[in-house]
Amino acid sequence: MGDPQQSDIGAVPDALPDSVSTHFALRLSPPSWRPYVQLARIDRPIGWWLLLLPCWWSSALAAIAQHLPANVWHLVLFLIGAVAMRGAGSTYNDIVDRHIDAGVERTRGRPLPSGRVSVRAAKLFLVAQALIGAAVLFSFNAFAIVLGIASLGIVAIYPFMKRVTSWPQAVLGLAFAYGGLMGWAASFGSLAWPAILIYAAAILWTMGYDTIYALQDARDDAIVGVRSTARLFGSHVREAIAALYILALLCAGAAIALVHVGVAAWLGWLAFGAHLVWQIIKLKQTDVSVALALFRANREAGLLLFAGLLLDGYFS
Repeated sequence: MGDPQQSDIGAVPDALPDSVSTHFALRLSPPSWRPYVQLARIDRPIGWWLLLLPCWWSSALAAIAQHLPANVWHLVLFLIGAVAMRGAGSTYNDIVDRHIDAGVERTRGRPLPSGRVSVRAAKLFLVAQALIGAAVLFSFNAFAIVLGIASLGIVAIYPFMKRVTSWPQAVLGLAFAYGGLMGWAASFGSLAWPAILIYAAAILWTMGYDTIYALQDARDDAIVGVRSTARLFGSHVREAIAALYILALLCAGAAIALVHVGVAAWLGWLAFGAHLVWQIIKLKQTDVSVALALFRANREAGLLLFAGLLLDGYFS
């Protein structure tokens, strides 16, 4: 996400197709550690970025509502928590999906279907990452703690949704966008409409970019029986993603308007919207490399909105 196209120079031999093959965690890790780097998706930082950004949006919105600069400690905690919980969620997803992954070209080389990590070792690694996430969560107020624990139900059911519905991206949105609630809750100990609207914006954004991501596997998914919005929308996928992005932008704009922001926040919102439009223009349903690059580019899209909110909190 947002990472430039990587050269093969310096790539490690066991890098996966959608990893950043020159990532320092792969290059510097001993061979025995690399499967765990891949389980936690450290070699694919886009995942934790996309989990983190709704947290940062919400935290920055809360700061503006309080007429304060953003809480840097909260931003750091959300960063640590996003990396840990993205890793834990990915490990859990790989445990559940190991048999499906073995039948998909892009995923059959992952640590579990390839046999490089045992299921028992993966479960222990999952627990270790979850404990780090729990330590972060328990640094917040009681309301935020309870709210964060409630998200585990969504995380638990997500890997099974692709088997029963063509809308697994909606369930992923509920989970990945949850930070839209958490940032506000960590600041106020409650929820309000700006938090709910930024959560809705992040859900719709997630559904859009994950549909782009799912285009990579549409052919194999049809063979193994995995459902997705990419398959559901078919030849109308570009229009469907555009609709999701427009709704996301409208919800984000409503959240921003409710906290009475200044010019910087609106400029960030406009830049976010321009980036989403650029993605729709560039999208080519049949080009897997373009789909992956556009999916990764959503890091920059989310950072543009966050930068506007952050600057607004400091200068308004």
